[in-house]
Amino acid sequence: MFSRTGAIVTLTRRDVENIAHLARLEISEAELPVYVQSLSAILAFVEQLAAAPTEGIEPMAHPLEGQVQRLREDQVTESDHRDRYQANAPAVEAGLYLVPRVIE
Repeated sequence: MFSRTGAIVTLTRRDVENIAHLARLEISEAELPVYVQSLSAILAFVEQLAAAPTEGIEPMAHPLEGQVQRLREDQVTESDHRDRYQANAPAVEAGLYLVPRVIE
């Protein structure tokens, strides 16, 4: 799909046209060179990230491990009006709204 020259990843015009077709995107002739350059730069950056040395680095379960997040207390701000709402419904059964069958 793309050609590699050293550590630089470049997409061809045809590659971007194929990607646009698969994504159902309409890209004008004027926009095409911009997409080729931008997508090639993104792929080059991803390849650069993949080359980063990660041996011996333990994955983090949470970025703020060992720190405390200040969270507000959970408070009920609305009361339960389910019975009142269901009283207006044309058909209710076991706490669920019954609707007419649309697909048979």
